[in-house]
Amino acid sequence: MTRQRKIILEELRKTTSHPSADAIYESVRRQLPNISLGTVYRNLEILSRNGKILKLELCGYQKRFDGNPNPHDHVRCVRCGRIEDLPTNILDDFKGKVCPSTSFEVLGCRLEFSGICPDCKAKED
Repeated sequence: MTRQRKIILEELRKTTSHPSADAIYESVRRQLPNISLGTVYRNLEILSRNGKILKLELCGYQKRFDGNPNPHDHVRCVRCGRIEDLPTNILDDFKGKVCPSTSFEVLGCRLEFSGICPDCKAKED
């Protein structure tokens, strides 16, 4: 693991906000002022392929990244784009029901939950 990749991973694991590559770039630049945005993107892709992080490709939104590589679900605010982890992995139950009904070997699933976060809801009320 290169020094750059290690710092990117450390910065991502410090937060639960599921930042974009641009936000990670701004954070990493404090330690590595000469790093390029392209380098951050390439390293995020490598970390994602190697299972060190999760890449969230939410419908209609910029890719976001999660420092927790363990399978879990997310919910996205339709107003501000905030993303949070859900406390349980709903897909485990879902796969248990779907897998026996197909001849496919199910490798994964993308399920997007959306709603309104508490901050946006408070502004609305």
